[in-house]
Amino acid sequence: MAESKVSAEAENAGGKQENVMAFCYDFDHTLSPDDMQAQGFIQKLKENVPEFWATSNKLATEHEMDPNLAYMYLMLKGAENKFYVKRDMLRRFGSKIQLYPGLDTWFERVNELGARQGLTVEHYIISSGIKDMILGTSIGKKFKAVYANTFLYNDDGVATWPSMVINFTNKTQFLFRIEKGAIDVNDKNVNTYYRPEDMRVPFSNMIYIGDSATDIPCMKLVNSFGGHSIGVFDPQHQNREQVYGLIRDRRIRYFAPADYSEGSELSTLVTQIISYIGAGNVLRRQSERCQRESREHLGKAQNAQPKYDPLDS
Repeated sequence: MAESKVSAEAENAGGKQENVMAFCYDFDHTLSPDDMQAQGFIQKLKENVPEFWATSNKLATEHEMDPNLAYMYLMLKGAENKFYVKRDMLRRFGSKIQLYPGLDTWFERVNELGARQGLTVEHYIISSGIKDMILGTSIGKKFKAVYANTFLYNDDGVATWPSMVINFTNKTQFLFRIEKGAIDVNDKNVNTYYRPEDMRVPFSNMIYIGDSATDIPCMKLVNSFGGHSIGVFDPQHQNREQVYGLIRDRRIRYFAPADYSEGSELSTLVTQIISYIGAGNVLRRQSERCQRESREHLGKAQNAQPKYDPLDS
């Protein structure tokens, strides 16, 4: 990514809350070219991948079931009498997940670019995939928080029940958590009222990156409050139908191939957005200084005026 000089205002930012920006990512088909479950786990069940998803969708439809609960049920049911589903196993499967090009250096590059604009950059996953698989990837430790489906493990470490399910509509709650700094999923401050200037990460400082209709609620929310939503597509297959529809329906502002390499179209786009956010923060601080100076001056002028005393008339 191109380097840029740091303005005096950016250097003096000092880590104020409005200087935090957040990258929020979907995972499957956004950071990885395929569904994570189909990159080893379903094969270990000795099942055909398309048939697994067809059975999952049928189960969800017939029982009015959340699709995530359906596939998580089939993961555990399919493993019965074959092997135990444990956290460390899921993370080993995660370590084999293929990632799009450039992600091995992406996080350090955008963090550095943000720092040059006086911004502290944070990264978050909001996914309907499996959290322990994501944490097992080579980039699993790059995220401040990973919001994804999780299992409840018994005393023997065996998965027995879903403990967290994230579908395309309830994904949006995690954007509000990031906005307010209520990162823990049980932090009730997500419902607390904050003045706009007290938000830890304003929506205008967010970039949401996703690939399909399941990301629409998050994309729309980020866009509606001045943030930046980007649609990505597989750089090898070049199928742009999804992102064309998202642009048409005003769900995203931009799209680019899911190539995170330095100098790529996506990298250049993100460089421009970060510069834009950095400049906006500098201008916001300048405006706040002008308003503060004006209030102080007008207050002093008002206090200097002689007060009316009815006994003097």
